[in-house]
Parts: sequence; C-alpha cells; structure tokens
Amino acid sequence: MDHRSAQTPSAVILIRPHHFSPNQETANDNAFQQSVAGQDLDMVARAAYSEVTRAAEQLNFAGIQTHIFEDETTQTPDSVFPNNWFSTHSGGHVAVYPMFAHNRRQERRSDVIDMLKSTYRVQDVIDYSGLEADELFLEGTGAMVLDHIERVAYAVSSNRTNPVILERFCTHFNYEPMVFDAADAGGLPVYHTNVLMCIATDFALIGLDMIADVGRRSEIVGRLEASGRDVIGLSNEQVSNFAGNAIELYGNCSRILVLSARALKALTSEQIARIEASAQTLALDVPTIEYAGGSVRCMLAGVHLSPR
Repeated sequence: MDHRSAQTPSAVILIRPHHFSPNQETANDNAFQQSVAGQDLDMVARAAYSEVTRAAEQLNFAGIQTHIFEDETTQTPDSVFPNNWFSTHSGGHVAVYPMFAHNRRQERRSDVIDMLKSTYRVQDVIDYSGLEADELFLEGTGAMVLDHIERVAYAVSSNRTNPVILERFCTHFNYEPMVFDAADAGGLPVYHTNVLMCIATDFALIGLDMIADVGRRSEIVGRLEASGRDVIGLSNEQVSNFAGNAIELYGNCSRILVLSARALKALTSEQIARIEASAQTLALDVPTIEYAGGSVRCMLAGVHLSPR
C-alpha cells in the first residue's frame, strides 16, 4: 500500500557544518538555545559534523534521498538549519526568505537553488529576502508550519514572522494564514512555530498549553480535527525537549516521522502508539545541534518538487 501524501516529501536537503556553534545573535529570543561556554569548541564542531553525517546515513537507509551541502565557513553558525531560508512547493515553486539575524542572511546559497533547478522541475523562485532592508522577516518553515493538504499556514506571532510577508506568501502560494500567540511557562514568546507544532498526514503534534487564548486554541484544534487528523497534545516539557520539532517524510514505501532521540524519549508510550498507527518513527541523535535551539525539523528542508 502506498502511503505517500502531499505532506510527506521523499527527499531532503541537509547542510553539514564544519564550524558549528550556537548563534550568539539569536540567543536573546530563542529560549531553546543553550550555551557551550567552557566546552572545547573544536570538539563541539566535530560532534555536530558527525551528527549530520550519521543523520544522513540513517535517512538514506530509510529510503529517504538526502542532498548534503558542506558549510566550511565560520560566519554562519546556524547553517545547519536550512529550512528557515528556503522552502519548496508542489507545482515547481521555491520561496527564499528574509532572516531576522544578520549573520543568518549569509546562509542563503545559490548552489542549493541551482541543484534544485537541475535535479527537480522548478517553475519559479520567489525571493522575499530583499524585505530585510525594511526590517520585515519570515523565517520559512520555522516561522510557518504548513498543512500542504488543507493549504493552511499556521504561524506563531514573533519578531521572525511578519504578518505582511505572511499574507504575501499565502497569496503567492495559495495558503490560508492562521496566526496565533504562544509562550512558554515563563511567559517568553515562542520564537518559531515548528518547535511546538508538527503536521503529518493523519496526525498533528502541538503544544496546546503554550496557546493561552482558549478560543484560539479551540479553533486550531478544530481546524486540525476537521481535516481528519488525530491531534496529539504536547506538554511544555515535551516541547522543551523538541517533541514538536519533527517532520513526516516518505521512504521505503511508508510514511516516517523523523525526530530527535531526545524528542522520542520525551513522548509517552500512548502518544507513540497514536503516531505509529499511521507512520513509523525514526529517531536521529543530534544532542550537539540541539544546543543551537533547533532540532531535526529545523535540520531538514523537505523537497516538495517533482524530479526531472
């Protein structure tokens, strides 16, 4: 039985960093980020390099095609998270995004776009990055969690998600925006939507306790349930362990929820059973990369394009 759906790409892009470190420019508003002060930075960088290498091997073994690009520079500490600067869409569309942190803007690279054009059918590339000059930002599928089936763009309000660009993106790519506020237990706003929310084909993971507005929370749950999905609520602690930072991919004739080992460990057996009713789970061990405040979903830029 073929379990492929519009929600599940079968190929991803990864960036393998040679000089990884948590980004000091993003530390103020990313509560998930941790300091590596006192650690040997060369060892940290080597560990991150190895984690990406192992992740690619596991994905390939699971039947998911991986396109790996090397980052040998020292100016882009967050380059391991490419899903923030571009996204791909069925019909041959690619979007390039404006980034909040100045050093993250250097992550955009033409060789990735050139590979997409040469390997897949790309009709157009819509580049929003020029809006950085106007202090307008929308950090890709970190800022938005896209329901590719129902055509809804869920987005947490933050300084990395400008509503004007969000509306423009939704008009260009045929999504309906659904914006909401979310904060952690300490009241700090969530910086990216994809740390608290994952939409798969038959289920959704979401940190419901972080949405204080009961009415808006009910609307989001209702919208997800109306699409036929099982809505699996995550606690604040589970979100802090990156349980929401997952992505459903397609490999070896089945759907696979890819998440970190830390995230899978944070889920209950009942939650895992609900996930595995429609998708296998694949845990990638990326503890060093998680120091930077992102996890597996942030590392994997899905390719929703048709091969040439």
